[in-house]
Amino acid sequence: MQLPPKVTDRAFARLSEIGAGTQGQALRVAVEGGGCSGFQYDIKLDTPAQDDLILEGSGEKVLIDSTSLPFLAGATIDFTEELIGARFVIDNPNATASCGCGTSFSI
Repeated sequence: MQLPPKVTDRAFARLSEIGAGTQGQALRVAVEGGGCSGFQYDIKLDTPAQDDLILEGSGEKVLIDSTSLPFLAGATIDFTEELIGARFVIDNPNATASCGCGTSFSI
């Protein structure tokens, strides 16, 4: 049995700040083929689909489709604010290598 991804309080708080839930939107985290390391994350606001895993907290939702779920097992979805900018980040224990941009990884 694979562990579902976790979403930090900071990530849910950021979704609340931008009013995602009040606009009927949720954060979609998907994994696609491509990027400089073989796979890349696609992170965007979206509406729930039928096969989504929905992670909820603070009145906000994070969506993960059934195809992406195995790639994100045990991962942590967070929000960070650094000098280079603020963004949602994924700490993925399944990734064996990642690139400097932080959006591409390999397994």
